[in-house]
Amino acid sequence: MDNLGEPLEIWLGLWPKEGPFGTHPSIKENLPQVLEILDEYGVKGTYFAEAWSLGIYSDVVRDMISRGHEIGWHAYQHEIWDALSPEEEVENFQKSVDAAAEFGIKYKGFRPPGGTFTDTTIKLMRQHGFKYISPLKDKILTREGITIFSFKWRDVDAFYYAHEFGGLRESYGEQESVIDPAVLKEYILNRIEETKKNNGQLTILFHPFLQTSKQKFEVLRDVVKHISEDPEIWCAPCNEVVDYINENPGLV
Repeated sequence: MDNLGEPLEIWLGLWPKEGPFGTHPSIKENLPQVLEILDEYGVKGTYFAEAWSLGIYSDVVRDMISRGHEIGWHAYQHEIWDALSPEEEVENFQKSVDAAAEFGIKYKGFRPPGGTFTDTTIKLMRQHGFKYISPLKDKILTREGITIFSFKWRDVDAFYYAHEFGGLRESYGEQESVIDPAVLKEYILNRIEETKKNNGQLTILFHPFLQTSKQKFEVLRDVVKHISEDPEIWCAPCNEVVDYINENPGLV
């Protein structure tokens, strides 16, 4: 899961910079349903949240931690990571880690908004004690002691649901307009079976703010149910999977 509350819409100019804050419908309405589905099937995950949001949605964050989910880092206020200057990147790391420390969180993982990172990101991650980064990449690898725990666009709900991803869809040979949730469900279930056959690893990403219809919630439920009922699948928060990979070199 990614994006906690207002930061993305503030960055897009769709939410007033002066507030109000702490009232985003994705957190007040959508996220409780997402968490109920995960609880129902005993599935734990990682929520990559903006550090700015930790203080705004403190009760929500504590609730997710109590349910067994990992809180990862998604920049301070959803800044597109590869657009930052070196000085801005250093500042973003510091104020985010400080905000997390005040909350009692020690970050292990980072998913950079936009999916890419800079030449200095790995160095800064090492300095601040991170274990892994989850960017847009083709495979898992290790760089300077940091695990690069990749994801792919077609395994992300935004690829299908987000209006602003029309150009991305076209670059993959798909239609520019949003894609029916049934297509996402079919693709992800096929990806799960393909991953099992290859004894591989799959990162699936759902955004609470994109679960805007009964059909989309049904797709989420069906995917989570499928994962939970298959004894050949181990589904866990990213940090646990990364630890397992590091303890078993050559596994993936």
